[in-house]
Formats: sequence, structure tokens, C-alpha cells
Amino acid sequence: MTNLKVELLPWQQEVFKDETRFKVIAAGRRTGKSRLAAWNLIIHGLNDKSGQVFYVAPTQGQARDIMWHLLLELGHSVISSSHVNNLQIRLVNGTMIALKGADRPETMRGVSLKYLCMDEYADMKPEVWEQILRPALTDQKGHALFIGTPIGRNHFYELYNYANISDDEDFTGYHFTSFDNPLLDPKEIAAAERSMSRYSYRQEFLASFEAQASELFKEEDIIFDEEEPEAGEYYISVDLAGFADANKVKTKTKWLDETAISVVKANTDGWWVADIIHGRWGVEETARKIFQTVSKYRPISVGIEKGALKNAVLPYISDNMKKNQQFFRIEELTHGNQKKTDRIIWALQGRIEQGMLKFNKGPWNTLLLDQLFQFPNPLVHDDLIDSLAYIDQMARIAYDVDFEEEDYQYVDAVAGY
Repeated sequence: MTNLKVELLPWQQEVFKDETRFKVIAAGRRTGKSRLAAWNLIIHGLNDKSGQVFYVAPTQGQARDIMWHLLLELGHSVISSSHVNNLQIRLVNGTMIALKGADRPETMRGVSLKYLCMDEYADMKPEVWEQILRPALTDQKGHALFIGTPIGRNHFYELYNYANISDDEDFTGYHFTSFDNPLLDPKEIAAAERSMSRYSYRQEFLASFEAQASELFKEEDIIFDEEEPEAGEYYISVDLAGFADANKVKTKTKWLDETAISVVKANTDGWWVADIIHGRWGVEETARKIFQTVSKYRPISVGIEKGALKNAVLPYISDNMKKNQQFFRIEELTHGNQKKTDRIIWALQGRIEQGMLKFNKGPWNTLLLDQLFQFPNPLVHDDLIDSLAYIDQMARIAYDVDFEEEDYQYVDAVAGY
């Protein structure tokens, strides 16, 4: 290894120095993830004679095209032999580096691995890792590197989330965009952005895990306005999630539902969304969040979705009211026998397209827009927009001149028609 001249980009150095056993990296195109993988394969192979080192791509052809010549280039001084027919490279200490295709999982059974790199993991079947390669790392307590560019929200997305939000000390997650490679010309990336769809650009260059947009809501229709309208009244609607202490959740392979509290000021010009408070809280903390939001905005109406969760949180809200001597009435919100998709579209789509729904700027914007643009994708949660749609049941605004300004004659004086 003394003959090697290892040169790494700043982001590659950060990952390389991390001693976590399993590292999951979501990175944009031309970031340099394959070069990092090659150095890891060589150096881990040189550190110990026992066991094998695997580089796994979606197909064996891809493994050859991506990694074969790169390994020969970087490791030529420590390679004793190479066999292109079976895609194996033997290092000077006897360790074998084998290039494999995930489309042929039978060729990877029964081995003992000390290091593994899975490249473009999003394109593989998750069973290849879970049923074949993870067990192969057991006896030597081998390490693994998962790298790739996201393809929507599949098993790579779940593993990346697990690496970032679980308390499993064996996993860590990283996210890098094409801009993290200083050797790439930013102007070239900007030129690609102009010729690509928003979704494709964000996926390929920004390594975004967003699912394919549904086109029900369009980015060009979104209006941000930080200035609070003078006219109107505040309304608050609450979409409750299950009550749990997120700190005690050990495994999070999927995002949990969140409670969302929407704060909207409505008038004859439409809605101004002041804030959406969201999170996963216990029942007492949820009640406290609702009470604090009501105390801050003083709405004329507060609505909570009907059901067992509402019944569970109400006593705690009442306790907050009594403690602070501040009381308000809670309106019961229902789905009105509508499917969630229909209810959200009915409440939000027309208002957004007509410019009658404007958003204040805040930390909740990114998550809201993510849910909005991809609705009703089953892989993407909709807690925030579901809460916002409930405002439609509460904000009953008179858009026309009141009846007293018109001339009417009774047809039936008794009934009043």
C-alpha cells in the first residue's frame, strides 16, 4: 500500500475517514462515487489476507464497464494478476477482488466477504443484500458501502433513511450533489438544468429521492408571500397522527406519519398559509403544541379530525385551557364520505391554480411542496396537505353581496321563501 498515491476529493476524504461499518451514499452524477469505491476496494483488500472483496453492480456488464479499468488504473502497483474473463483481480497480498452482477445472485452465494461495495443499489433487488450478501459479511464482520443515484423512493431510499434517522451505530448516511465535485464546471451543470425536466435534473444532479411528480399541482402555480394580509380571520386545522415518542423508535425503514397543524388566514381573496407546525409527538406534547398555536394566532375556529385520536388529545387540551385560563371551542372535522384524494384536490387545486392560495415562507415549505407536487403518490406522505385541505370545511367566506342589498318578494310568507 506504500506504493499507492491516493488522491481524494474533500467529500470523498470525509467518507473514507468514517469508520462506520455500513455507509450509504446518495450522490449525483459525476460526483466521483465510483472512484471512491475503487479506492475502498483496493485498500480494504490490502488490509487483510482473509476473505474476499466484492464489487456488485446491477449487471456484470455494468460492473465491468464501470469498475474494471478504473481498478487496473488506480491499483496497478499492488495488483499481481487480473483475469478479465471472470472479472477477478488478485492483489499482491493474495486478496481477490471480484466484480459481480446483482442480476446473477446465485454466483455470490457461499462466500465469506470482508468488504462489499454495491453500486447503483437503487437498480438492484433488495433481496440481493438482505438474503445473500448481508449474511456473507457475518463471520468476518465485514464492511459495506452502498452508493448510487436515487431512482424515486424505493429500497435505496428506505436504507438511506434508516442510515440517517435510526440509532443503529453500524449505519451512517451521506448525501452529495454534483456540485460537490470541484472538478465539474458549474456552468455545465447549469446548462443541463436548462435542458432537463425539473424532476430529472433534481434526481440526476442533486441526488433527490423525490418520486415522479403527479402533475396535479404545478410548481409554476405556487405563490410565496411573506406579507400578512390585513383583512381576514385565522383558522387552525389539525390532522393527528399516532402518538409516539420518536426517540424510542428503534427502526425507521419508512417515514412515520406526522401530526400537522395548519394556520391559515382567509378572506375574500383566498387563503394565506401562515404556518404549518408538524412533528411526531406524544399525546401531551401534541396538546401543548395545539394550545400554543391557538394562543399565538387567536383563530375564530379550531378544527380537529374526528376519531379516536381526537378523543385522546381533547382531555389534555382541556387541561391546558384550565391551566392558562384561556378557552376555545374545537370543531369536529370529517372526511364527508370523500376519498382523501378527492377531498384534497377539491380543497386545494382550484385555489392554487387561481392564485387564491399563497404561502408564507418557513422551514415547513420544503416538506409541504414535496408532498404537494407528488400527491397522490403512495410512497410520499401527505400529512401537511391533508391538514391544509381541512381548512375548506372551516373557512366559510361570503364572496357575494349579502341578501339584504337585493330586492326579494315572499312566495310563501309563512315558510319565508
